[in-house]
Amino acid sequence: MHFHDYSTSHESQMAMVLNTCCPVRLMATLCWKETDAGTSPCHSFPNSTTIEERPLQSAQSHGTRGLALHTYLQQTYAVEKVDVHPLLCFKFSYGNSSHVECPHRQDTAWNVSVSVWFLQSLLHITSSVPASFSAALCRPQGNHCEPESPVYTVTCPESFGPQELTLLLPVQILGGCVLVWRSDVQFARKQLQCPDVTRRRFGLLAVGLALALGLLLTVLLCNCRTLWKLATAPQGRRPVLLVYSPDSEEHKCLVCALADVLRSALGCDVRLDLWEPGSVGRLGPLPWFYAQRELVGREQGTVLLVWSRGSTRLYQLWRVAASGSSGSPDPHDLFGAAMSCLQGELQGAGRLGDWALAYFGDLCSRCDVPPALGLLPCYRLPRELPGLAGTLQGSARPSCWLQPSALLHRLLMLEKRKDLQSRMELCQLLQPTEGRCHLPGAVHGVEPPLRSSQAGLPETPMHRSTLEWDMCLGRASGCGGPGLVPAVEIGTESRAPSRALGTTAGIQGHRQVPRPFR
Repeated sequence: MHFHDYSTSHESQMAMVLNTCCPVRLMATLCWKETDAGTSPCHSFPNSTTIEERPLQSAQSHGTRGLALHTYLQQTYAVEKVDVHPLLCFKFSYGNSSHVECPHRQDTAWNVSVSVWFLQSLLHITSSVPASFSAALCRPQGNHCEPESPVYTVTCPESFGPQELTLLLPVQILGGCVLVWRSDVQFARKQLQCPDVTRRRFGLLAVGLALALGLLLTVLLCNCRTLWKLATAPQGRRPVLLVYSPDSEEHKCLVCALADVLRSALGCDVRLDLWEPGSVGRLGPLPWFYAQRELVGREQGTVLLVWSRGSTRLYQLWRVAASGSSGSPDPHDLFGAAMSCLQGELQGAGRLGDWALAYFGDLCSRCDVPPALGLLPCYRLPRELPGLAGTLQGSARPSCWLQPSALLHRLLMLEKRKDLQSRMELCQLLQPTEGRCHLPGAVHGVEPPLRSSQAGLPETPMHRSTLEWDMCLGRASGCGGPGLVPAVEIGTESRAPSRALGTTAGIQGHRQVPRPFR
């Protein structure tokens, strides 16, 4: 029994001729071997069985009497659309016995190699025949390696010489391999390529660690200022010193409302002269201001200038007085003391980060702020209240509920709804015939304060809500902090306010000062 190999790669045909002297019809099936070892099993392809095509009988020699001494049976087995490969063989079977015969030539029509490029598999295919090649990633599991989706394909066109193709598989599975096969034929052996990444893993790990370290350093450098502020931030609440110009009662009441917002909503330690009459009276206005300024600088707080058109006029008067030789400053002028302190820090390049400026958009505009104060952060209230909150809290992002809406008006209405009912009942008990609140300054023939429309100011919803709140809370002629109400001082005698009403009637010609409950 002899086998002759007539397989051709260019025609994608696998053919063998069997010469045997026995009239036996064999069955041939295509199979593929994992290795070229003789003991390696050969796995059959489904639907690849064939039988002989051209059986021939020939006499090789004759005896003296003309009888045939040797008779050979020649059988041809051929399969089309086959990727001819040294490990793609014929398995001849007869009964319970079989024989595997592989192509006699060891050369291949194409070769493949794989390399790793930054966690990607790069295939290099060299082919001497026009063909299409497919590849897929797989993870070895025992003796099998099933391909996973997707499948990548590349085509080699017809040419006069070998062609080199490159196929890049985007994702490299750690510990995985690549299956490569010829996809333009029906029967092809899949080649398993497992790249050696043991030498590259340490390099890739080093590159990954370097990138992570560089990213961490970049983040730290970009946020070093914020981290420094957080590390050096004082424990507890940040103090906020409010400085304003007492040019109008409406402005003073808005300042008090703003102070209450900062204290209740943001948790700031608000320092306001109207809330600390005892300390101001004991130390004096100027010593009290400088003591508060030192406290703000020591605890990294903020001095907040609440600006208005009246502040602009007082600022111009202060500049004229400061440029002349009018003697010692007014010991009761807190606004002038604040301007002197700010001018000294501006000229000496001091702690300008401790200062901020805010104004109410319905009372003045940004154009009313002097150019000399342009270095300070400026906020329009209540529109830019979130930005002001972030500055006072020492963070770039304020509380989530601080939206750029009329939060100040909201706080005023909340306070009004809480105390208006009880105040109105007490006012009606006090003057049942008039049926309205009795304002301070309206006793003994003194007229109540003018409404904003009578004073020539535009009457806006915020002004109306502010005046209504002030009229019913008794704060139109003064501003009291927590537990403070106006009191009347006549010479050296003073009368404490009624605890039930929370207000007292002022006497014409005498000034009113806030005093706490006794």
